[in-house]
Amino acid sequence: MSHHAPAFALARFITALSMLATGAAAVQAADWSDTSLGYRYGNRFAEPFNQNDIPKHILNLGYVSGYQYGKNFFNLDLLLSSRVDPAQAGADNGAHELYLVYRHTLDLGKVTGRNLAFGPVRGLGLTAGIDLNRKTDAGYNSRKRMLVAGPTLMFDVPGFLDVSLVALWESNAPYNSFSQRATPRYRYQTHAMLTAAWGIPFSLGIPLEFNGYANYIAAKGANEFGGGTAPETNIDAQLMYDLSGTLGTPKNTFKVGVAYQYWRNKFGNPTRPNNPGTTARTPMVRAEYHF
Repeated sequence: MSHHAPAFALARFITALSMLATGAAAVQAADWSDTSLGYRYGNRFAEPFNQNDIPKHILNLGYVSGYQYGKNFFNLDLLLSSRVDPAQAGADNGAHELYLVYRHTLDLGKVTGRNLAFGPVRGLGLTAGIDLNRKTDAGYNSRKRMLVAGPTLMFDVPGFLDVSLVALWESNAPYNSFSQRATPRYRYQTHAMLTAAWGIPFSLGIPLEFNGYANYIAAKGANEFGGGTAPETNIDAQLMYDLSGTLGTPKNTFKVGVAYQYWRNKFGNPTRPNNPGTTARTPMVRAEYHF
């Protein structure tokens, strides 16, 4: 792996930003949209079978929009590890990863013209999407593909709170740089995920927002090497302060805050004494620019 690899990854990230901006401009039917660039940093990330606490810099591109019948969510992370998560066997530079998430939620009330609200729920939806990743590291070198689909409850809260129960169709085709062995694309058992995503604005004398996601992912059968998998719990929550007013910019332009991620049985790897790195407890600092 060349020491220029992070630069190549950054170039791909900037290319993706340009493509998204072009695509967003072409979507004239959007009623509203928000594009953001973000940065976060933590020094206690974990990766399965790595006993080290891993520092990571993460660049983020986000895009959300709403239109007549629903909404779109797009997120692309570029994750740059320190050298304790090496780019390849024996390398002194860190691994890098691109992780993309896309979701589309179709609002069934808007499609049918009916009021589907009940109790605390303001509407019902159908959500579908995809996860893709590519990571260059010393061991696994993930090439994940995952399709997602299922129903969504949209709760009546300030901001938003969406809870979905979705099916996951996941596959991977890793390459081990120690053994130099490629694994043919392997499809896990179809499994379920209960997921919540939220963004709740509030004020304590200053404008704040509590946002994030929480996933409970069922076990996905045997992995590509014949081992068992375990259910995952992945919670990522942020408390963000909108400092736009102090900078003289429009509301929600600049945000800074803190975040925390808890991830047990990461990627389905069971948390055991001989399996280091399978549970992460990671505090982070975070900054966002919205435009």
